[in-house]
Amino acid sequence: MNRPGHYAPLACAIEFAIAASGCAHAPAGSGGARGTRGTDAPVADSVTIALWHLDETGGTRAADAGPARLDARAGADTRTDFGRYRGARIFTRSIDSFLYVPFSPVLQSPRGITIEAWVWINEYGQYEDTPIAGRWTQQANEQSWLFSVVGQDILPPFASLPSPGFHQGLIQTGALGELMFVFQPDEASGPRAYFSSRPVERQKWTRVAASYDGSVVRFYIDGLLDAQYATRGTIRESSAPLLVGNYFDPRWLTDFGGDLRVGPIYDGNPYYAFDGYLDELRISSEARTRFEGP
Repeated sequence: MNRPGHYAPLACAIEFAIAASGCAHAPAGSGGARGTRGTDAPVADSVTIALWHLDETGGTRAADAGPARLDARAGADTRTDFGRYRGARIFTRSIDSFLYVPFSPVLQSPRGITIEAWVWINEYGQYEDTPIAGRWTQQANEQSWLFSVVGQDILPPFASLPSPGFHQGLIQTGALGELMFVFQPDEASGPRAYFSSRPVERQKWTRVAASYDGSVVRFYIDGLLDAQYATRGTIRESSAPLLVGNYFDPRWLTDFGGDLRVGPIYDGNPYYAFDGYLDELRISSEARTRFEGP
């Protein structure tokens, strides 16, 4: 995808080795012990669709502090730990590392949207991208939006397996580590993909956000405007669920045996699994420009 009017991104060294699942060093949050929350942590307000503080101390439930109470269910290969504020959810390079929220009409946001989170990236993904969150499947009528970190996009023999290519037509060359926001317009056309002007650093807590108001896509990094693109249209409504920290066909999910997992018939390679921590994930029904708490 072209990025008119923007300079080339900062150079990033491509790492061909696949990092082991999990974290070598746990990130130190600034929120202190559980029970404290910083003044710049997001809050649920009148335009909040959902807000997952991810403060749980265990289990597979991630409670939604927003008005609709869209609690998420965690895959078997995520776990909880201290985060940027209180707790966070650790995501690993596993097909069973994700948060899943079934479709709800309140997730529709055709006129405006903001997706934001605190992220700690251990390593960039080996394939096209690693989603932070998205309502996007391989079914054409279930594609609304996707918010990701661009990966290394390497090929065999350097990659252990060839990519399935689900997002191959979305990313652009030289965008390693940059934020990507994709949306499917309601009109009959292909998806539109946009990118931040600089990569998100690894091994560091960073507040990231993408917003769209029907006219402009904007990216924010640590609360500051990073890039913006003029584009008109509405985001297509769909019946897609919300998937956090991974990408696969949600029709293969099963809770047979207890935990929510991807079924054994599905290709179990974690092509798009996010590797790191996510905290304070908030989705809003308008394009925010400020990212402070009360």
